[in-house]
Amino acid sequence: MSAAIKERSREEHKAQEERLRAVWANPAGWRYWTSVNNFQIGLWYGSAAFAFMLFAGALALLMRLQLAVPDNDFLSADFFNQAFTLHGTVMMFLFAVPIFEAVAIFLLPPMLGAREMPFPRLGAFSFWSFLLGGIFVCGSIFFNAAPSAGWFMYPPLATDKQFSGIGADIWLLGLSFIEVASIAAAVELIVGIMKCRAPGMRINLMPLFAWYLLIVAGMILFAFPPLIAGDLLFEMERMFDWPFFDAARGGDPLLWQHLFWIFGHPEVYIIFLPAIALMAMIVPTFSQRPIVGYSWIVLAAVGTGFLSFGLWVHHMFATGLPQISLAFFSAASETVAIPTGVQIFVFIATMLAGRVIFSTPMLFGTGGLAIFVIGGLTGVMVALAPFDWQAHDTYFVVAHLHYVLIGGMLFPVVAGLYYYYPLIDAKKLSDRLGRLAFWLMFCGFNIAFFPMHLSGLRGMPRRVFTYPAEIGLDWLNLISTAGAFIFAAGVLVVVFDVLRPKHREPRGEFNPWNAGTLEWISEPEENWGVRSIPIVRSRYPLWDQKDLARKVNGGRYYLPDAEEGWREGLVTSVLDAEPIQVLRVGGTSHVTIVSALSLGAAFIALTFHWWIATALAAITCFCAVIYWLWTGTGEIPEKPEKDVGLGLSLPLYASGPDSVGWWAMFITMVGDGTAFASLVFGYFFYWTIHIDFTAGIAGPDAAWSLAAAILFAAAWGLMVAARMFNRRGATAAMRGLLVLSLLTTVAASAAGLAAPWSPGMDPTRHVYPAIVWILVIWVLAHAALGTVMQAYCLARSLAGRLTPKHDMDLCNVVLYWHFLLITAVITFATIGLFPAAM
Repeated sequence: MSAAIKERSREEHKAQEERLRAVWANPAGWRYWTSVNNFQIGLWYGSAAFAFMLFAGALALLMRLQLAVPDNDFLSADFFNQAFTLHGTVMMFLFAVPIFEAVAIFLLPPMLGAREMPFPRLGAFSFWSFLLGGIFVCGSIFFNAAPSAGWFMYPPLATDKQFSGIGADIWLLGLSFIEVASIAAAVELIVGIMKCRAPGMRINLMPLFAWYLLIVAGMILFAFPPLIAGDLLFEMERMFDWPFFDAARGGDPLLWQHLFWIFGHPEVYIIFLPAIALMAMIVPTFSQRPIVGYSWIVLAAVGTGFLSFGLWVHHMFATGLPQISLAFFSAASETVAIPTGVQIFVFIATMLAGRVIFSTPMLFGTGGLAIFVIGGLTGVMVALAPFDWQAHDTYFVVAHLHYVLIGGMLFPVVAGLYYYYPLIDAKKLSDRLGRLAFWLMFCGFNIAFFPMHLSGLRGMPRRVFTYPAEIGLDWLNLISTAGAFIFAAGVLVVVFDVLRPKHREPRGEFNPWNAGTLEWISEPEENWGVRSIPIVRSRYPLWDQKDLARKVNGGRYYLPDAEEGWREGLVTSVLDAEPIQVLRVGGTSHVTIVSALSLGAAFIALTFHWWIATALAAITCFCAVIYWLWTGTGEIPEKPEKDVGLGLSLPLYASGPDSVGWWAMFITMVGDGTAFASLVFGYFFYWTIHIDFTAGIAGPDAAWSLAAAILFAAAWGLMVAARMFNRRGATAAMRGLLVLSLLTTVAASAAGLAAPWSPGMDPTRHVYPAIVWILVIWVLAHAALGTVMQAYCLARSLAGRLTPKHDMDLCNVVLYWHFLLITAVITFATIGLFPAAM
């Protein structure tokens, strides 16, 4: 009898495993390309980012060949400008940030004990958007249409169509598209880390990698939107002649520098912190002990992220800012070295407390930290305004930037590649080739970039395509070129090691490094996720819970089956990771590709002013997104609760703060609010720099501005009332309130439009009417989206998909309206009261 019971148990376990694999595993055929499997999307994302990195590296080698000898004519001046612009653009936007989004999508679900991120289709959309935008931007150089005004696109050079050509539009619109992908990935990462951790993984037990990615994703929400706002102003000037950066009509090029570097300096730490996150996983493993000072390194990471937003002006020391501003931002730039140093000292303390195994990952990691420390020292130098005035825009800054970014990012990325490669197919990369690659890269890097400090101190400016022979820069540049090719040889060794055939090599150990974190819990071929969702009681569960892997793979924990055929995971509480819901995520769908390609087509068509094509692509994208939302979210389950195992039953549906959709809306609107705040900053920036901001031009009509604010408040109140009546079961009243709110929104939009329209404000005449119109257009665009949401909720209610107990869509739309109300009130108060009331 006992043998029969055991046999039946084995058969049930095998059947459960087959059902799980059928639901979660990578599909075949065309569906493979529309898959939303985190393992697959992460590999695609990472492969594309590395491909773009190699492309940018090839451009760098061309530049170094041009600069190897004086008076060289290997490259023309125009092609050199295109090459260095694309090199910086690709490295910053298409490699440095996306590679960590790729690593996060690949690693976070198993590391958190989850099967998938909460919005896998959003992750797939992010990848396809990134890929299309990257191809569009990079491909421009093959048609002699690449941007050529630098990866920072300073006006007035970049706003002048005669000098910058169509390349500036490709840069602006292509990168705006890529920024959408980055923000989409950030939303998914934040919600995944906060709401999808394994039960018991309290916030103080999270792996450090998750902590760092949470901080970085939050930084993206506050750093990327100012650049998007700047891109909007920039493209409106180029496309419609609105003078935001034209000093002759009241604009100011310095506004672009402020908006760009509010993004640009946190961007450095957005790149650096995930690399430190990889080191935070590698160092404890090869020291064979938990990290020393877990709380200190978390606080240091938070401090680094916070301080990074107070440093942007140290890129603008040479622009003539007041002395008090220079002192403040110089002090802030020095202060950020403190939390950065804490993180490095934590790693050193962990290695001293353990028994270090100097494997290939540790070699790359420690070598990268050594290079980064040198970059940090030169960073302290350029943070001092008097020294910066001397070194500004010289090759000293080029050397500093590469020591920080390559030492602080690329070397740890390669360390992570050698460390995590066994998760792909249970085979390690070659230690012999890895060590060869390290020494070629380490020596080549220092040979290439250390002489640039000297050439910069000798006065060699950045971004010059040639130089005369008699000024003593020839040998320094020749050495740098030789070092660049040695470094490139090391990168090619890594590429060869990854791509070489490995089918004859035996499969390695289950956990070859004896790591202690959850990403090593499942066999590599089971790339569909953990067999069952575990209970976590420590920061290194594989070390501290000795039988955890056996129990997880034996289906002894939560959700060991997929009996209804859904992809299911657990939603847990933010702080204590208590299970609160079973989350059903979307499966394979073509809608992510259609959405991304149509949105990309809209941006590309807009670049060339193909208005009809832009409209058609935008309509296609809109329809695809509506279909995506209608079929992929908020489905009413067939039963209210489900037995998830271990005697626990959880609801299959949640709305409000318990749902991941509510959190996604909140986080998205925080980013949206940051972009709006950047536009308001631009309004008051113009006000402060001009004695007469209005230049005698009549401002918006105060009565219409007041009416618009009141009507938007009324529409918001009607939405809140609709949610309240729906919860009481008054469906007819809820629908009536939705219709009334929609009509009120239309009336509010008309009043808002009349505010600048009635006095005849011409946005091409002066910056004052231009910035007023931008703020109004921002509100009207959000109001239009709000009406779509209202109509969507009404349609869901009529279709029986929105009920008093299943009101996730309505809760999310009301949350959107909270932010829209704030945006509308601030906008119409700003344009109606300032500067008229002053």
